[in-house]
Amino acid sequence: MKINEVAKLTGVTIRALHYYDAVGLLKPNGITDTGYRIYDEETLETLQQILFFKELDFSLNDIKEIMTNPHYDKMEALQKHKELLIQKRNRLDGLIALIENTIKGDTSMSFKEFDMTEIETNKKKYAAEVKTRWGNTEAYKESEEKTSSYDEQQWKILNGEGANILKTFGENRHLAPDSEAAQVLVKRWQTYITTNFYNCTKEILSCLGLMYIGDKRFTQNIDKNGTGTAEFMANSIAIYCS
Repeated sequence: MKINEVAKLTGVTIRALHYYDAVGLLKPNGITDTGYRIYDEETLETLQQILFFKELDFSLNDIKEIMTNPHYDKMEALQKHKELLIQKRNRLDGLIALIENTIKGDTSMSFKEFDMTEIETNKKKYAAEVKTRWGNTEAYKESEEKTSSYDEQQWKILNGEGANILKTFGENRHLAPDSEAAQVLVKRWQTYITTNFYNCTKEILSCLGLMYIGDKRFTQNIDKNGTGTAEFMANSIAIYCS
């Protein structure tokens, strides 16, 4: 499919497609003798993924970093996109129903249908999760380099150290997140990640904290140390990083 046909099919301008090519975000799979860019089905699937991320306000740099990560999971990303788009659809349905009721003469002043808080919160959690899991490629490379030489005994010690910190978070989950003990634990967790995996900056740590409560799998695993441990950990991290 030629570039002008792709533009008509997708609504993405030819200029934008040229730019995507120039920055390495979406390369055509071929160029004709006359210089026309050609896009196949696989390339169009990639373009669709890009547009899903753009719909959720990801920058082009973030999209490129995420989608070029070797561990990027397209189906998992699609499932999360679907969940967020359903939330947006439900909000629109609520607004349409409010308009219809108003037309019918309902004078009750309802404003909850305009509330974007839940959608925006979930978008931020998803963005943090995605950037932590598939972004931060330099951190990923550093982690790969550091852990490549670890033997079984080192992994056993390392996993034990991490489990012990999480256990201590669980034992202290009744404390205020801004307490000295909680903040010391966060620093200990940050140091553990930096020492053994990659440079855990406050930006990365903040993303991790959001992921601990935004992803049920992380929450359930951390909460094995006591219900509410993940939330306590996330709140403590948020204060530490602010």
